[in-house]
Amino acid sequence: MQDQIVKSPTKYESIKLATEAMGFTMPSDLQTGGLLRTLIASKPAGRFLELGTGTGLSLSWIVEAMDEKSEVISIDNDETVISIARDHFSVDSQVTILCQDAGQWILEHTKQRFDLIFADAWPGKYEYLDETLDLLDIGGVYFIDDMVAQPNWPEGHEEKAMELLKYLATRKDFILTQMSWSTGLVIATKVA
Repeated sequence: MQDQIVKSPTKYESIKLATEAMGFTMPSDLQTGGLLRTLIASKPAGRFLELGTGTGLSLSWIVEAMDEKSEVISIDNDETVISIARDHFSVDSQVTILCQDAGQWILEHTKQRFDLIFADAWPGKYEYLDETLDLLDIGGVYFIDDMVAQPNWPEGHEEKAMELLKYLATRKDFILTQMSWSTGLVIATKVA
C-alpha cells in the first residue's frame, strides 16, 4: 500500500517545533488531524468544541478547515501548554481558547449546541460523557482518538477505554464507527 501523504495545516509546523521545545510528549497524530480536518470541513458555518487544547496541534487542523462563518471553543486546564496555542491563534476571532476545568465548563454550558466535539481529554470522554454528548445538535459528530492501547497508558486504562466503547455502542441516539486506524478513532453521529 502506498504511504499516505497528509499535508499539514499552515501553523502546524511552528506549533510542533514549539511543542517539541517545551518537551510536551502527547502531540496529536497526523492521521487523526487529517480526519478531523475532513470532518470539520463537512460542517459549514459550524460550531465546534475541542476538549483538550494541548499546544494547539489539533486546533490547527480544525481552524484550517473552518469556513468564515464557523467558530471553535477549545478548552484545557494547563496554562503553560495552551500558551503555545494562544501564541498562534490569539488574533483569530473565530477561535476561543479557555484555560479552565473542562468538566466544570460543560456543566455550566448545557444550553450550548455544537456540530462537532473533539474530546481529547478526560472531561468529555471518561468524565461528563453524557453531558458532553447532550451538547451536540442532531447530525453532530462526537470524535475521539487514542482508543487503541498506547505504550504510555497507565495500568488499567485499557479497561477504561473498553468500557467507554461498550457504553457508546449502547447509545440508541448515536450511529457509531470504531476504527483501528491511527491511534484508534471513534466517530459517532447524533441521530436523535
